[in-house]
Amino acid sequence: MNEQNNISNAVVLIKTAILQSQARAAAAVNQEQLALYYGIGKFISLNTRSGEWGTGAIKQISEKLNVELPGLRGFSEANIKKMRLFYEQWQVLENRSPSANDLQEIDFEPSIDFSPILSINRSPLANDLNLMDFVSLGFTLHYEILSKTSTIEERVFYIHQAATLKWDKYTLRDQLKKDLYHHQGKIANNFLSTMPDYKQAFRAIQMFKDEYLLDFINVEELGVRDEEVDERVIENSIVHNVKNFIMTFGKGFAFIGNQVHFDKLGHDHWVDLLFYNRDLERTVVFELKAGGFKVAYLAQLSAYLRILNDDDRRANEKAPIGIILCKEADKTYVEYVMQDFKQPMGVATYKTAEEMDPELLQVLPPKEELQKLLQNASHKEENL
Repeated sequence: MNEQNNISNAVVLIKTAILQSQARAAAAVNQEQLALYYGIGKFISLNTRSGEWGTGAIKQISEKLNVELPGLRGFSEANIKKMRLFYEQWQVLENRSPSANDLQEIDFEPSIDFSPILSINRSPLANDLNLMDFVSLGFTLHYEILSKTSTIEERVFYIHQAATLKWDKYTLRDQLKKDLYHHQGKIANNFLSTMPDYKQAFRAIQMFKDEYLLDFINVEELGVRDEEVDERVIENSIVHNVKNFIMTFGKGFAFIGNQVHFDKLGHDHWVDLLFYNRDLERTVVFELKAGGFKVAYLAQLSAYLRILNDDDRRANEKAPIGIILCKEADKTYVEYVMQDFKQPMGVATYKTAEEMDPELLQVLPPKEELQKLLQNASHKEENL
């Protein structure tokens, strides 16, 4: 038995070493490619922007490269221009801006210097850039970010999110279209005044957005009956698409249940949606409202949080958080009336597919396809 345990432990250790080595190798290859593209971009930029080369130079270079290196991929005219953009937008990573001497050096040097991005020595950027995040992303993701953002702050944010959450280019495009940067941290809340640990409060503020996209809701079922029935329609849609709903928050969330019952002093209470967040180490209550925000919703949520804190919270957990998800809300008014509530709460709004930007709808998979994928995933889990 001991020998089997030793073998199992050995397999785990070797597997971990292999995976870590593969990750380091992939990161090294990625860093090398980014450095190459940065160096080529610099070389192209300094010669084309100065007027040294004519307007058709990049096209000629691309065509000749494909003749010299048959089967070469990634060096079309369009891609070489992307490399130039990559250099021009990220030359702030170097200590200095290009000088007139750079042109002379490039003219006479037989090789392209792409060392600056391999040994970056720079002043801090806004919302400081994590260099490991930077080099972990492929060139395709970098170009997506550069082409759809305009400030360093935005780029640093999306680089960090993509690296940390392992986004592919489709997820990144989706988040860029949703303008995640400008929605994160904007939720109406009282977290700073109700959560003793300010770091936890800031983390909660960043975790929840001010608006969510619930494109899987069947809008034809809304507004047909009364508001309470509409809320059940929204809740059932979220429960049936709970994986998609969790993906809107990021990592660390686990679904506990819907219509979770609590009996307090002979009174019944039903929590619409209950989650647990590993990063915050606390439960998160979502109360769903089909219409606009009402002050009474805060009182209802406050009561739920009190009951959860007294009867459900475990010794290693922190106080629960509550989020009201409604159709519309005036953030200034919400934060004003929230001042006297002692439990950590926030108010966010949601959109359905009918209200989305038509351009955004074009890049998202059809609702039917998304639902089919989620159903297939559920069936696979049931068969395990």
